Formats: sequence, C-alpha cells, structure tokens
Amino acid sequence: MQNEANVEVFDYVIVGAGAAGSVLAARLSEDGRTTVALLEAGPSERHPYVRIPAAYPRLFETRRDWAYFTEPQAALGGRRVYWPRGKMLGGSSSINAMLWVPGNPADYAIWRERAGPLWDPADLCARLRRIAGSGEEAKQVGAVAVGPQRDPSPLTMAFVKTARSVGIGALGTDGSGIGVGLFDVTQHSGQRLSAAKGYLRPAMRRRNLVVRTCAPATRVVFDGRRALGVTYRRGRDEQQVNARREVLLAAGAIGSPQLLQCSGIGPGPLLQELGIPIVTELRRVGAGLKDHLASGLVVETRRPVSLIAAQRAPALARYVLGRRGPLTSSLAEGVVFVRSDDRLDLPDLELLFAPVAFLEEGRALPRLHGVTLAAIVLQPESSGTVHITSPDPCLPPAIDPRYLSDPAGRDRTVLIAGIRRCAQLVASAPLAKELGARILPAVGAGGPLAPDDLVERSILETAQTLYHPVGTCAMGTEDGAVLDPRARVRGVEALRVVDASAMPNLNRGHTLAPTLALAERAAELIREG
Repeated sequence: MQNEANVEVFDYVIVGAGAAGSVLAARLSEDGRTTVALLEAGPSERHPYVRIPAAYPRLFETRRDWAYFTEPQAALGGRRVYWPRGKMLGGSSSINAMLWVPGNPADYAIWRERAGPLWDPADLCARLRRIAGSGEEAKQVGAVAVGPQRDPSPLTMAFVKTARSVGIGALGTDGSGIGVGLFDVTQHSGQRLSAAKGYLRPAMRRRNLVVRTCAPATRVVFDGRRALGVTYRRGRDEQQVNARREVLLAAGAIGSPQLLQCSGIGPGPLLQELGIPIVTELRRVGAGLKDHLASGLVVETRRPVSLIAAQRAPALARYVLGRRGPLTSSLAEGVVFVRSDDRLDLPDLELLFAPVAFLEEGRALPRLHGVTLAAIVLQPESSGTVHITSPDPCLPPAIDPRYLSDPAGRDRTVLIAGIRRCAQLVASAPLAKELGARILPAVGAGGPLAPDDLVERSILETAQTLYHPVGTCAMGTEDGAVLDPRARVRGVEALRVVDASAMPNLNRGHTLAPTLALAERAAELIREG
C-alpha cells in the first residue's frame, strides 16, 4: 500500500476510532477488498477501568481522556466545565456511562426536515432496533449488546417507587416517551460493550483494515480542492497517509471541526487571523454546538448502602467471581422523562438518578454515602461554538457551549422546573426515608435554603455537561450547511464528516445510539459514492 513517494495509500482514511469511526471501519472493510486505514489519537481500550462498568470515572483526566474544559460560563458563575471525551479505541463509548437512550422518533423527523429524504426517521428507528438487537439478529446486523442492568441498587428501586407515588407512570407504556424506569445499558455479561469491542475488534482481524493507535491527525492534505490524505504524528515524526476514494473525519463534535479549521476549512476571519491558508470558507464549521446541561441535588443516605460499596473488597470479589454486584453499575441507573409544561406533546426534561454522590463532575471519589438526582434540559435553545486558537492541531480548541444563554431564557426556565421536580422527589416517600442531609447545594450555617435560593445554588454549584455535544459540522440541505445530506463537506471533494458533529439536532435522549445509527447509514451512502 505504498506509492512512489513512499506514502501509504488506502481506499479510505478514517480519522477517529470512536463510535462512528468504529462503525465506518467495520462496514467499509466488510467486502475484504476495500482497503481502510483508521487513525486514533489515543491508545488501546484494553484497560480494566474500561471493562468494569462502575470504574469509568477513574479514567477521567488520564491518557485515555481528552480532558477538555470549556470557556468560562457566565450562567454558571464563570466556571469552566470539565468535558471528558474518550481518547482511545471506542472513543467516548469506552468511557461513558453505557446508557442506551435513543430518544424520541420525533427527533429523527427533524433529521429528515433539515437533511432531506436520505435520512428517513422510520429507517433510522429500524436501525436503532437492529443495533440494539439480541440473539441471532444481533449476530447478523447488530454490534452492541443492549439490555437491562444486572444489579440495580435498592436506592434506585426506591427512586422508581417514589416517582410512581407522585403520579409519574411507567416509562414506555403509553408511547408518549414520558415516565419512570431503569436505563438499559450497553453491557455483556457485566462488562462494558463499547463500539470498539462490538464493531472494531471483530473487524481488526481483516487484512484490509489497518488501525494505528497513538496517531493523532494534524491536518487534511488537499490537491486543489480534493482531499488527498491526512498527516498524523507518530512519536516525534509526522507521516502522511493518502486516500484513493475519500477521507472520512470521525473525530467527534470537538475534534472534527478542529481538524477542518486547522486544514483551512472554516470561518474566513478566524483562519486569516491565525495565518491558515483558506481551502474553502465555511462559516458554520464549529458553530451550532448543542449539549445537554445537567443540574440537581446530592443528598446523603442514612444507611451505608450507596455505590461507595463498589470500592470495597467484597464487591470486587463478587464482580470477579460472577460479574455481579455494584461494580456492574453504570452509576446512573434510574430515569424520569417529563414535561416542564403540560401543554407540550413531548418530554423536555430528563431526571437522572444515581445511587452515589457524584461530586466535582465525577473527578473526585465519593467520601460520603449519597445519591444524585439531576435535571437535564433535553431540547436546549442555547447554542455555542468550537474554534481553534492556534494553527497547532495539538493544542485544544476553545469550547464555548454558552449554557443558558438563549435570549428568551427558556433553557433556564425548563432547568428550574426540573430542579424543583428533583427537590420534590427527594422529599417524597419511600426515597425520603433513605435520605439525610443535603450535600449539594450545601445547607450552610443559615439552615435550609429557600426554594429559589436552592435552585440558583444548584445551577451555580452543580451544573455540568451530560457529555452530549453535537452539531458543529451539521448536515443540511441549505447551501450554508457544513455538510450536504450525504455528509460531504461542501466546497471540497472526497471529504466527509461522520460523527455527532454532523447531527442536525440534539435528541431527547443520549447520543451513543444516534451516532451509531448515523454512521451505519453514512457507510451505505459512502459505498454508493
């Protein structure tokens, strides 16, 4: 696979071995003849903290985490919010909470509305069902195992009963997407099943697929306006790999716009300021950033029954011997979907329950037994940006989600309604009988906080990402969109973006499922040419 200039050449070059990149590598190499090179900036995903479900926060701020921080957020008291993103095979599917929440079918109707008939919602929903299939169907057309949690906490079951006691029905019984239930998870036999394990590892046995780890891409190389290949770093050296057919960026909602901008595709004024030659000007590259913001309460438990138990020897023994117990937990175990306003047809709030005190954005091990209950704005109107601050592709870009910045203030209104729901639930039986003093927001010397103060302190002290950035290279039918409906970058040839950055909207769920479905559909479109 060498040409005259000693540059490797493949049919396709894929940048990023996360969820989307794993799907692309697996699908495009299926015929055994098409050659594929996959470049991943991080190392292998083979690490015990990847395999053991409850251990994933221990990967935060390690070499397997990009460990980004946002720009200071005005609505959050000027805090920089920590954004963990997987930097290894499987990407964020190797570091996430393993929750399978595809969202509402109405979310995918917006894909068709904005990106055209190639993105049919019925087809996408059918793909989601196949991806999450079981038994023989999973062996044929699905590549991740999705199923119920093995050992949900008694605290989580108390949460579910409490939600039912205040009038919230069971999730999925009436087709509205509203209700309470337990998360399904992407696990198999008590271990994480990432996109790397489900898609990429089986494909890596093929001779026509080459996977390079610890190989961060530095720029897309062009011959005129045609993407010729990609340069990447291998140790101290820079190497190049070329594509006969196409270069495919799957570096995620941060990495893909960053690489485009470093390669001369993006807002003209930004590129000119940084001295980057413009290949084509696309002002929306890095714009349109959407993310789910979460904020709520952390409350101490009266009994030592939270997931702190997962740190102790009996839990480890139970896990090693039978893949059971608290180490199988995804930490987030229970969920409620509700409407902030009864006039709405669809849920706009998610309430997420974790039977553990989730402190300092997951970067600190819990010291007290507790639970966390957070509200998430499912359809935020606030929009942010990702833009480079240097032509050096190895420096992190500026990430500014601009949380709670929508002019009408609807995001804040919805979040406040959600936090009040959280406060209602922790004060209701049977969950209230298990709980003691509030940890966050702190009660303080003055005693209990007034309801308005509680809400405001919750936002300032606890608000964090739910790890769902999308939309920074969104597909669309209009000329100003970064990508056309086939995920091709406008203004150039032989270059596509296939990952969460391509999504036309943020779904009312979590982003692993739609990322896999998007990549499956994109692989078909790529094969069509």
